[in-house]
Amino acid sequence: MENKRASSNNYLNYLYRLELARKLPGATKLDPLEERMLSCLAPAWHLGKKITVLEAMKNCSHMSSTTAHRRLKSLRKKGFVNLVSDEDDNRIKYVLPTDSVHQYFAQIWQCIEEARADRTHSHRL
Repeated sequence: MENKRASSNNYLNYLYRLELARKLPGATKLDPLEERMLSCLAPAWHLGKKITVLEAMKNCSHMSSTTAHRRLKSLRKKGFVNLVSDEDDNRIKYVLPTDSVHQYFAQIWQCIEEARADRTHSHRL
């Protein structure tokens, strides 16, 4: 039970830090569906795969294709993704990450690291 409580506290600490980071001045506000869409796209980007708009909409099965398309447009407007046409077929557009999305993921990782450091520090006390 002690281990589960510690894990729960670590996760809650991470969520707390993430919420603080979201409230920092200059932080771009993403709605939960935009955050989820980035989470759906991240594995493909990590593997260096090109993902089309259609694939992005299918990968986010938790939302309708119309909603997914709207979120892609809003993420593009906020500077988190670029839509780039295929060199051979202009009907195909790829969803590419921007520096802003890499900064966003780095910020999340920093929150995880800080929560882990708190856990390590509290175990030493």
